Amino acid sequence: MAIAEGISEKDLFEAIVHFDESDEAKDYFYKAMDTLTGRKNSTGTDETVRDRILKAYGILFCEDTGLKTGDKADVDDVADTADRLYIGKAGYDPQHWYRMKYHFPVIDDDNYDRFAALVLSDMNAGPLHEAALSDGETLVIGEPDPLNMTAEQRKNQSVKSVTSL
Repeated sequence: MAIAEGISEKDLFEAIVHFDESDEAKDYFYKAMDTLTGRKNSTGTDETVRDRILKAYGILFCEDTGLKTGDKADVDDVADTADRLYIGKAGYDPQHWYRMKYHFPVIDDDNYDRFAALVLSDMNAGPLHEAALSDGETLVIGEPDPLNMTAEQRKNQSVKSVTSL
């Protein structure tokens, strides 16, 4: 699947996974994110893949952060939701807590767009996509601020499934 001409979501996913290990992966990631989609932003500027990803991330994960529909998620929106993303069920181990599975201990100005792109490309073309198709295991989003919950609150939090299928 291509998110812009010449940009494969599978290749984008692989570039993000190998970002810290390879200059080639970094180059692909930055080239892909700066690629024009052929659409316009609401401001009239040309939309990039980065813009599209941050808008989609905002729609899927930021409904309770105050982000307006069509606005791009910013570093605070992504950081506020990253702790709430789990694979299959809420759990704080690397198999279930999404940001730890792919080692994003901090979400900041340098990597928030990479985290958002990782989540979306994984949902559309990565192992998460495959798991949704074969096992029905999807990405789930939990309640806000899970790190300040008690163990009982975390265990009993409500979660909702998010899928791009």
